[in-house]
Amino acid sequence: MLLIAAVTVVWIPLVLLADGSASIELQRLLGAATWLLLIGLLWGERRSVRIQVGAVIVAATMLEYSASPLLGLYTYRLHNVPSFVPPGHGLVYLAALTSAGAMKANRLDVWFPRLVLVVAAGWALWGITLSSRSDTGGALLYLFLAAFILRGRSPLVYAAAFVVTAYLEIIGTHVGNWAWAGHDFIGVTTLGNPPSGIAGGYCFLDMVGIYVATRLATAHPHVPEVVVEPAVEAA
Repeated sequence: MLLIAAVTVVWIPLVLLADGSASIELQRLLGAATWLLLIGLLWGERRSVRIQVGAVIVAATMLEYSASPLLGLYTYRLHNVPSFVPPGHGLVYLAALTSAGAMKANRLDVWFPRLVLVVAAGWALWGITLSSRSDTGGALLYLFLAAFILRGRSPLVYAAAFVVTAYLEIIGTHVGNWAWAGHDFIGVTTLGNPPSGIAGGYCFLDMVGIYVATRLATAHPHVPEVVVEPAVEAA
């Protein structure tokens, strides 16, 4: 399980560094390579995992084209949505999912989500008090992250998603692959680069993946491998 997380941790900076000054042709090659890597990692996974990853990629791609070119929340270096981004979302979700499974097997399911909440809270607090760039939007997103971790039935997945997405966002914005706008598209909240609680947004994508697999399990109860828990408990 941890092999997938390790591969993702290595692959993310390799792609982002290569894309830092890449032409559109090289960017497309990076996208093709990322698709091949994701397919290879999914080859031995259960059907439920492949369905979840596919659902996340579809939802994330729709979100990317809405949030970046349409709403201008963030802008990629070439003012497009790089071809490695959709499969990259799949890698992030797969890494979070498999890391959560490994941590649960090693009885880390209690303290790790709590540690993530504390670290993320510190980042959010820094963003609204000490940062040179105000980040009220990041603090708001942190509240969503906390809700998913505290109320969700998959807190380890959401906690792992925070680690992977924070890693991804810090590298990507530092290298210059993309940059966040100074405020949201309606001008209510300010945003850091990256926003401190951005993993709260990714958690909605995680929820989509788990929800789709749950619905499939309901529609096909004779296929045991697609049975997963709902993403969030009913209020």
